[in-house]
Amino acid sequence: MSLPLRSDTASTAPVPQIGALRLFLLFSRIALSGFGGMPFWTRRALVERQRWLTEREFVELMAIGQLLPGPGTLNLAVMVGQRFAGGMGAMAAIAGLLGWPALIVIALGMLYQRYGALPVVHQALTGMSAVGAGLLLASGIRMAAVLSRQWCPWLFAGLAFAGVGLGRWSLIVVVGALAPLAIAAAWKELR
Repeated sequence: MSLPLRSDTASTAPVPQIGALRLFLLFSRIALSGFGGMPFWTRRALVERQRWLTEREFVELMAIGQLLPGPGTLNLAVMVGQRFAGGMGAMAAIAGLLGWPALIVIALGMLYQRYGALPVVHQALTGMSAVGAGLLLASGIRMAAVLSRQWCPWLFAGLAFAGVGLGRWSLIVVVGALAPLAIAAAWKELR
């Protein structure tokens, strides 16, 4: 079973046959590269390098993944794995995305417990925070380039940023308030 996508290119292009092992290896590579913003590395791997998804398909799946409970990139991995290799593909993508990071975090936790008080560790973490913010910003800009040039998506993106980023309101409250309005606006536009 594959996930239907709205994109015009998705309806005409055949879905490539990709095995569970290949999905595991790709999502392992994404996970090991994914410091500072998984969407950036995921997009780069799936859209630019492997060309398994179009830019539009990636943005659509990422948007769905962000709306579902849990981490957006993990939700995306499940959808991509399911699309290309069924249930085994979804499990392989999850294992690749979570396996190595779990082991690395355990090892880093042990190292931080022992050496965390050193000033050089604090300086390194400060530098890594800046890199992570830059990668997240770059990913957001690339994904925004795919949005339609109409005012409605940009209005809701701006309202969400204002609510969460500036107003410091809960994400649940902002999404709960904006989602019905955005759905109604999109529905009205389709009519």
